[in-house]
Amino acid sequence: MSGLQWWCSAQTAAWTWSPRPFPGVWLFVGLLVGLYWLLGRGAEGSTETSVRPGERRSRWAWFGGVLALWVALDWPVGALSGYLASAHMLQYLLTALVAPPLLLLGVPGRAWDRLAARSGVVRVLRFVTHPLIALAIFQVVLFYTHLPSVVDRLMVTPLGSFAIDTLWLGGGLIFWWPVVAPVPTRPRFGYALKMGYLFLSTVLNTMPYAFLTFGELPFYGIYELAPPVSVLGAREDQQVAGLLMKIGGGLVLWTAITIQFFLWYAREGEAEGPAPAA
Repeated sequence: MSGLQWWCSAQTAAWTWSPRPFPGVWLFVGLLVGLYWLLGRGAEGSTETSVRPGERRSRWAWFGGVLALWVALDWPVGALSGYLASAHMLQYLLTALVAPPLLLLGVPGRAWDRLAARSGVVRVLRFVTHPLIALAIFQVVLFYTHLPSVVDRLMVTPLGSFAIDTLWLGGGLIFWWPVVAPVPTRPRFGYALKMGYLFLSTVLNTMPYAFLTFGELPFYGIYELAPPVSVLGAREDQQVAGLLMKIGGGLVLWTAITIQFFLWYAREGEAEGPAPAA
């Protein structure tokens, strides 16, 4: 494992628990921190006293998303993703399902206001993030980036590994946009439809889960031939990856469904108003 890699990728050398620097990952995380500052720049009076209600909470959400990406892409998870299919799946969950909704929730309100004023961009977003199109894009990304031929070809180089991570993050942002983002507005896409949208995603994820969990042979050459890291064989490691996709992904999506339900319940309670006095 000699030499300096700018991004995590598969290695043929024996695994070691000695930490390794990945400058590309650090630069990416630093850019995300700087992006928050740019998004939060208001016009006049952008000071701490002008922070909107809930803005500090959104700040925590943004940095929570950045932290999830950092854990997913940096050592040791990012490095182990080149040795274990299960680590690769954990990286997928953090990059595509955990970080994107936190980043979207963390966008400052003034940034959404500026985006809403750009009619041309909003028209493009309305099409790309239409729930059916967003779900289709995400599923295509999910299937494509888990094909054995794609993983074996791309994971062996830092550029290929970076491409997979970028597809996951981009697909995740598109997938979560209709659920989390306030721009463009979709009055008809209410809480019930958002819950159905997320539930449909849990159903569609069953195919790749079954593909990984019940396969009789290892599908990925890089993990079958990788230097051993754990006591699990390549097939058992692949089965763990499939279970992580089903259980971990289901936990994230069902948590989001539950949140939507309680938001819906609270909204209905506000609409009914207080009971009249006797």
